[in-house]
Amino acid sequence: MSGLVRNIRLFSRNVSYLRCYTTRPACVILIKYNNTQIGVHNNGIQLSAAQRLILPHERSYSSKPPLTLKLIADRVLLVLKLYDKVNPDKLSLESHFINDLGLDSLDHVEVIMAIEDEFGFEIPDTDAEKLLRPADIVRYVADKEDIYE
Repeated sequence: MSGLVRNIRLFSRNVSYLRCYTTRPACVILIKYNNTQIGVHNNGIQLSAAQRLILPHERSYSSKPPLTLKLIADRVLLVLKLYDKVNPDKLSLESHFINDLGLDSLDHVEVIMAIEDEFGFEIPDTDAEKLLRPADIVRYVADKEDIYE
């Protein structure tokens, strides 16, 4: 294995378009002939440097889907509808968790934890105490995600 790595390093010093090292014995190589790709080769046959083209790795960062206030509101309402102690008929953006929906403080904490799981960030306890309606949660998430409409 170390001999393969040494050969790759020697090859990489001689070829300017090699961007990454590989320790795999079977490397995917695009076979080019007159600037036309004619096949993919990966079984170890020696090719000349003119025929070898090792593509550089592209960095792919995962990104969240673009959010809007409507999408955030729909996701918050869906999380609340799936919570077993919330009556979906009484649920709206303006309904109060304790007064309208009949939740207690422990249920409120569970709702906040479900929202944290849904959107992938933690809500501090000082902020969670102020989130008493779904509209407050929507506004809080939008502020955290820098969404203004």
